[in-house]
Amino acid sequence: MKLMDYGLKPIDFQNPTTQTSPQGLSRRGFAVTTLATGFAVASNPVLAQAIATDTVGLVAGEVSIPVADGKIPGYRAMPAKPGKHPVLLVVQEIFGVHEHIKDMCRRFAKQGYYAIAPEMYARQGDVSKLTDIGEILSTVVSKVPDAQVVSDLDAAVAFAAASGHANASRVGLVGYCWGGRVAWVYAKNNPKLKAAVSYYGLLDGMQADIRPQDPVDFASNLKVPVLGLYAGLDDFIKPAAIDRMTAGLRTSGSGSEIVVFP
Repeated sequence: MKLMDYGLKPIDFQNPTTQTSPQGLSRRGFAVTTLATGFAVASNPVLAQAIATDTVGLVAGEVSIPVADGKIPGYRAMPAKPGKHPVLLVVQEIFGVHEHIKDMCRRFAKQGYYAIAPEMYARQGDVSKLTDIGEILSTVVSKVPDAQVVSDLDAAVAFAAASGHANASRVGLVGYCWGGRVAWVYAKNNPKLKAAVSYYGLLDGMQADIRPQDPVDFASNLKVPVLGLYAGLDDFIKPAAIDRMTAGLRTSGSGSEIVVFP
């Protein structure tokens, strides 16, 4: 059993305190129905000097995305110029869809993308006001099933397609930290995805009933090209995991690669 501590108390991702069903679609209602404003409290020390991207030339704001068991909030930014824009799924870090993720959507929209970030923790809890990263991980993040994540991302693509402003045959994904692992998982589950980028997504140590496989387990079977961006001094993603992932990707024929920054 591998424990991830993120510099705080150990978080056992294999056996969180409680879990939703393996199917992942909780019927207990939605904990988050609208997006938080501003930055998540726990992220403020890091993001005090964050870049702010304006909405000039964009249509940007909160949207409500129909999903399998209701609706979840999300943030969408796209060029104001008419057209069907390629879709970019923007997947949050552990802090949810807060101001940083919204800003990333606006940055991508400035480059011509229909960027959409669904709130992936809508059923499990609101992390925006939590101050302790360990609490965020143990009470919310560890409870989010992969099946729910994949279903909600599929729903976000369908929402984009129905808008009339997106080209749903050209879909990519970029994920950060927690969302970086999601990049690998969604690439495995959606062969129509054109490409994905994983920013330092965990590669192992997350397996549980609600997360049946780690990225290292399916790397050799991946068909979608994924670019993984990792740090050589990362305390939580060890060189052995990166080496195992890289070896699997080499045999996959997907064109995926991992770049490690020293």
